[in-house]
Amino acid sequence: MPRADGRHGHATSVRHATLRHLSHRPTMTTLPSPQRGALFALIGTILIWAYSWVVMKQVLAYAGPFHFAALRYLLGAGVLFVALLLSRQSLRPPPLLPTLMIGLCQTAAFQGLEQWALMDGGAGHVALLAYTMPFWAVFLAWLVLGDRPTARHWVGVALAAIGLVCIIEPWHALGSALSTTLAIAGGAAWAAGTVLSKRMFQRHAPSVLNLTAWQMLLGGMALGVLALVTPERAIEWSGAFIAGLAYSVLLASSLAWWLWSIVLQRLPTTVASVSSLGVPIVSVMLAWLILHERPSVMEWVGIVLVLLGLLTISGVGRRRAVR
Repeated sequence: MPRADGRHGHATSVRHATLRHLSHRPTMTTLPSPQRGALFALIGTILIWAYSWVVMKQVLAYAGPFHFAALRYLLGAGVLFVALLLSRQSLRPPPLLPTLMIGLCQTAAFQGLEQWALMDGGAGHVALLAYTMPFWAVFLAWLVLGDRPTARHWVGVALAAIGLVCIIEPWHALGSALSTTLAIAGGAAWAAGTVLSKRMFQRHAPSVLNLTAWQMLLGGMALGVLALVTPERAIEWSGAFIAGLAYSVLLASSLAWWLWSIVLQRLPTTVASVSSLGVPIVSVMLAWLILHERPSVMEWVGIVLVLLGLLTISGVGRRRAVR
């Protein structure tokens, strides 16, 4: 009998220890603070960028694409440097060559190509084509960072890819071939900048605000040179243009790119990049609510598939099953 009681007591203690272990497994509500912060940063980025595509299309009625992009990012960099001063952080630049490469890919090439694509393409379709970025990023992260996707990641990527195709509906006209090519090339450039940023955080651990400010300044300078050598219409400094520029500088550039850098610093590249597909989904919903552009059946199918892909990659359902 004493031995049976001992076995019973041992089994009880093991069961209690197991329950304690399971109760402390990470869930969406018990994520470590850095990951929780990255989640909030990602939500903020998605909401800001979703509306910014409409703003970018509207301001092109008052300025050329390269002049606007240069103004947006040079002024945005200025805002970030003021933030560095106010927060008493170092103004010393991160390692120059990788910072320059990030600025050229993520700011100059991505924004220059997308602004150019908007000249002939609609804001919605250009935004959707730009968000082929996550699929480029998954493969680049595998090649450059050795960030090999798991089987669960591949399933999520496949679901999201099919969903994006349903939303884009490439069997319908996407605008000019030039606009389509520019938008996809811009997405590839952004993917390269995303992977380079992740490698920078891994190797040099710079301040998020410092890296964002310097890469934006260098990329903005490249856009400024492009604007100077490209003939464009004179800027019409109307109230609508100034309002659009203010939104783009303060929110879509300064704040959102800083938030995006936080996301890249704290989350795996595959999770961060594919999660950005929330932007075109929110864009479709905003167009429905604000512009009364009701989503088609295929768009609804695409939205559901993208959301399933995001849930698969994040492992939310898997964590709940474990609980």
